[in-house]
Amino acid sequence: MIASGPITQVAWVTDDLEATETLLREQFGSGAWTRIPDVRFGPEHCTYRGEPADFTVHVSLAYLGDLQLELIQPVSGESIYTDFLAENRPGLHHVCFEVDDLAAARSRAEASGLQVVQAGSMMDGAMEFAYVDGSSAGAPYVELARIGPEMAAFFEAIRRA
Repeated sequence: MIASGPITQVAWVTDDLEATETLLREQFGSGAWTRIPDVRFGPEHCTYRGEPADFTVHVSLAYLGDLQLELIQPVSGESIYTDFLAENRPGLHHVCFEVDDLAAARSRAEASGLQVVQAGSMMDGAMEFAYVDGSSAGAPYVELARIGPEMAAFFEAIRRA
């Protein structure tokens, strides 16, 4: 087993943050959205398909109870998000499981034959992540994330808003 529940996040890739925020707020009761524009993932902290990555996205976060909702709008560079929009219409992209040991979870994923297609860290290691490609089994991407105390506090502030 790579990770066990619960799923802590559901994420969409979109080409229109505002429209997706409105749909999820008005029709499905999400909380207030917090936008984080121009989040850059550079080659010193991120890989895409095994190579150094350099891409920028807009992110918007909200909560539905304790479940985090994330919207990602690609801005520049290549990533699994731009791949998704090129291959599909905007929509559900991944679910996220929090793990205590990302390296161990990645090793279990790779040992089971699942490819890690994008990985990295944010805010000086406050969060580390790896995306596993579940498409061979008809599943979306699965994000494995180690959330440090600083990032957990940031997420909690958004949830309380």
